[in-house]
Amino acid sequence: MERNRLKRRLREIIRLFWLPVAPHGDLVVRARPDAYERDYAELRDRLMACLEIPTC
Repeated sequence: MERNRLKRRLREIIRLFWLPVAPHGDLVVRARPDAYERDYAELRDRLMACLEIPTC
C-alpha cells in the first residue's frame, strides 16, 4: 500500500514538473527507503533539486 502511494506521488511529480520541460529520453527514479516518510511537497522539492528544475 505504501509502495503504491509513493509510486503515484512520484509519477505525478514527474508528470507535472519534468515532462513539460524534459528532453526526449528515459528517466529512472530509484526511491530510497526514507522516501516513504516524506510528504508530497518534500518529495517534489527533493526530486526537482536532483533534476535541477525549479519549482513554482
